[in-house]
Amino acid sequence: MSTQTIRVQGMTCGHCTSAVTSEITALGGVTDVAIDLHPGEISDVVITSDAPLSAESLAAAVDEAGYSIVE
Repeated sequence: MSTQTIRVQGMTCGHCTSAVTSEITALGGVTDVAIDLHPGEISDVVITSDAPLSAESLAAAVDEAGYSIVE
């Protein structure tokens, strides 16, 4: 098991977290996504997966949901 934390900017509500969760969960091997929502600010997203996910795949998933990762 691998746990990674990313920081996502722009989420404001439950719909936002649902969209991000859905896109990340669609990546192979993801078993859990937990989001600590800070509306309109930077939110922490903790991803649990079978193996580490690439930064590129996570960025693409978050982008597909309409948000961006903050380094």
